Amino acid sequence: MHLWTRVVRATAPAAVAALIAIGLPSGAAADQPFDQLVHEFFDIGRTSVPRAECGPGSAPETGLQGDVPAADRDSGRSAQGYHCNMSMAGGYTGRGAGITSTSFEHCVYVGSFFPGTLLGEHPGVQVLDVSDPANPRHTATLAEPAMLAGTWETLKVNTTRELLVGTGVPLAIGAGFLSVYDISDCAHPRLLNPGPGTNPVMPLPITTHEGGFSPDGRTYWASGIAPGLLSAIDLTDPANPRVIWQGLTGIEAHGFGVSPDGNRLYLSALGGFTVLDVSAVQRRDPNPQVPHLGRTFWTDGWATQHSVPVTYDGVPHLFTVDEGGSGGVKLIDVSDDTAPRIVNKIKLEINLGEHVDAQIGSAMGNSLFSYDPHYCTADRPADPTALACGWTSSGIRVFDVRDPAAIREIAYFNPPARTGRNLEIWNSPHALASIIGIPAMSAPAALRAMADGLFDPAQVLSARAGRVAFGDLSADWCMSPPEWRGNQLYVTCSDNGFMVLNLDESVYRAPADQVSTLGS
Repeated sequence: MHLWTRVVRATAPAAVAALIAIGLPSGAAADQPFDQLVHEFFDIGRTSVPRAECGPGSAPETGLQGDVPAADRDSGRSAQGYHCNMSMAGGYTGRGAGITSTSFEHCVYVGSFFPGTLLGEHPGVQVLDVSDPANPRHTATLAEPAMLAGTWETLKVNTTRELLVGTGVPLAIGAGFLSVYDISDCAHPRLLNPGPGTNPVMPLPITTHEGGFSPDGRTYWASGIAPGLLSAIDLTDPANPRVIWQGLTGIEAHGFGVSPDGNRLYLSALGGFTVLDVSAVQRRDPNPQVPHLGRTFWTDGWATQHSVPVTYDGVPHLFTVDEGGSGGVKLIDVSDDTAPRIVNKIKLEINLGEHVDAQIGSAMGNSLFSYDPHYCTADRPADPTALACGWTSSGIRVFDVRDPAAIREIAYFNPPARTGRNLEIWNSPHALASIIGIPAMSAPAALRAMADGLFDPAQVLSARAGRVAFGDLSADWCMSPPEWRGNQLYVTCSDNGFMVLNLDESVYRAPADQVSTLGS
């Protein structure tokens, strides 16, 4: 038995007990059998998905799958980018893009990041008309307080009701500000709530870091990260958003996914997620209760980001993303609310334990993140054929997911690094965060690799080893969810801004019922 496994098995009961005991709301305490709470705790994914077979016109990666090697960063090769079965049709760099952006019809809403957004020519959320994909055009700027404060991971669209919502998050956690827009004319959003949530003297009683809609668009859920406060905001009347339920769900509440019927919310935590029964909120019961139905914790990855609900042959599943610790994307069977079960994992070669040392060696000097997914989008909710993910420093990755037991990569596009151009892209969180050069989000994976005897310090000591501050933007951060438009993807990356990418028809043909599926 590896040392890491022995250590984790010895400490897991206390760790899980602490996670359960701290901050859970009254009546939601853990009444599940203990073994169900930790049944995925020790499982580590040790294989990567098969590499994409790159066709004509590609400029493939030069090293491990997903890696931007130290030599490429230092020689300037990474400034040319890498692409495989995917090409760029057009884009709009502007001053860079915030953490997440969103889109509706032929329009894109580029997320803002505080305080950099205040320094640009158009402070706030940029609205782009992409009617001509080769030449996206700026048509409006949303400059309400929530948009100026930085939208972090809250800027989301509900297509059913043609609404755009974002909340103000200046630094990791925000409070009070939420703006709702009518986007029926997508290039010219119209503010619907000049009062509550927008007027500075009429804040909403929420904390926020992440946000998203129920499928019917009547509820916007806001999670406030630490402590794990979750708020349900009623948008039945978009002019008067109001909090109808609020609860402390644990020590941390990150992103989530909502089931198609709106009755289940899969809330991410430190490493894993909680299944919440939100049917009482969905029904608009008076004094609704939100019980915890199931919890799954793991050590293979951490800072769990969000979940994409899909079905395979009618059985509910999630694609759940870890934004740190080389956990990759997990495919999880949630047919039993009380006992979610991991059925597959999507990792790149650079995410494997034996490569964590090389991962740190190449990522050093490029700020906090190394190579982890952040947001993914399926191409339809039932029996998805493809999953597209923004993979920090590894670009946009596309996977064939038709067979959940045999997932493989089919294409990628890692945009050109904008090395040394920090002062041009004030709205990029990557540019602003690069005062730190150490990929700290890899620390848990590095500790596990050391304990398993897989970590070679010599691999860390690359030419970049001493770059612990003032990062050089040698690989972009692609954190926003790619959104499907037939064989095109609308994407934003922090440094390169908005891009329209073409997927080669030899590897992907859009299904007739394609629906870009994010889950919140």
